[in-house]
Amino acid sequence: MSDQVNNRRRQTFEKTGLLLIFSIIIAAKTFYMAKIGFIGAGGIARAHAFSLNSLKYYYEDISEITFESVTSYREVSRKGFAKKYGFSVSQELTEFARHQEVDTVFILGPNKVHFDHFELALQMPNVRRIYLEKPVCSSREEEERMKSIVQTLDRDVTVQVGFQFLQTSALREAFNFWRSGIIGAPVHFDLKYYHGDYLQKSYRDKRQTRLTPAPDGGAMADLGSHGISLLMAFFGEELQILNGMQAGDFNDVPNDSDLFSALSLMDPSSKAVGNLSASRISSGTGDLVHFEVFAERGALRFNSHVPDYFEYYLEAEGTWVKQPVGSHYKPLSSFPSGHVPPGWLRSMMHAHYLFLGGKDEKAFVPDLRHGLSVQRIVREAAIHFGKFREMSN
Repeated sequence: MSDQVNNRRRQTFEKTGLLLIFSIIIAAKTFYMAKIGFIGAGGIARAHAFSLNSLKYYYEDISEITFESVTSYREVSRKGFAKKYGFSVSQELTEFARHQEVDTVFILGPNKVHFDHFELALQMPNVRRIYLEKPVCSSREEEERMKSIVQTLDRDVTVQVGFQFLQTSALREAFNFWRSGIIGAPVHFDLKYYHGDYLQKSYRDKRQTRLTPAPDGGAMADLGSHGISLLMAFFGEELQILNGMQAGDFNDVPNDSDLFSALSLMDPSSKAVGNLSASRISSGTGDLVHFEVFAERGALRFNSHVPDYFEYYLEAEGTWVKQPVGSHYKPLSSFPSGHVPPGWLRSMMHAHYLFLGGKDEKAFVPDLRHGLSVQRIVREAAIHFGKFREMSN
């Protein structure tokens, strides 16, 4: 009798253990499951849709992603977007806000409504993740309100800001090389983010909403914010502006919209100083990000035109070293290969992977605090640009 009881207990224990293991497996498989809603159906939204659809090719531990709803101002845009990219429904914004299935929101609309859409997403009861494209907001008042809202939120919500450039493979490796301390404390730095597209009037005409003044628009908000984010990853979020100026004068562009802008910056911790410039009117540059930092025992540099390596210099060795990187992400993907150049969309995919819960301990993940720190510099830059305009008139 005792043996029968023991057998039954053992069988019950084994079944319970199997059920527990099974439930853990199910939880693990669904950890990354996301029911996604887009606010915005423009060009950047198409890039995000492509990237999210492509995650399964690169990451084995990504589970199911469903496109639930898309909303945008124009009905024809959101309906066409939903049909083309596989969203279950397109909705007007107030309908979207009542959607019960959406637990992950991507805020991809015009800069001036990012804060309003962020506030709306937080009011959706089932939302647990928000991907917020930069800039996070457009005014000092919105910055303060955003901080207050997050502090009083009654549930955990993951917020990640759209500084995808931080996940560029060679920059990630350069960042980890920098953190090793091999080249010592920083002395000075230089970062350029240049385009030339706005030299063409036809291009400007199509992007009137991008010609608003900082901190809502302009080259510093649109391009320079990526540079500020990168500098803060390296030097910390207490960067200070020493001076600012702008250039570029077109009859069809408001005088207070910076087409080219430059900031002199200081890191108060290390006392390192440097320059950050952002341009929409630098002819022949394509899409250029060039970053250099010079330190006590060496230097490092990166150029987006050659994205599969960074370079470093050690004073003791007396030579520049080219460090090949390729698509060096963790977990390493065999699709198409870890050796191929990464490209802009590949960095966005890794940003999405991290956003949905993927693990990469070496990654710098831009949270809302980081986004607000970047926005502080963009806002203060607008003040310096105004003083520069007054002085130069």
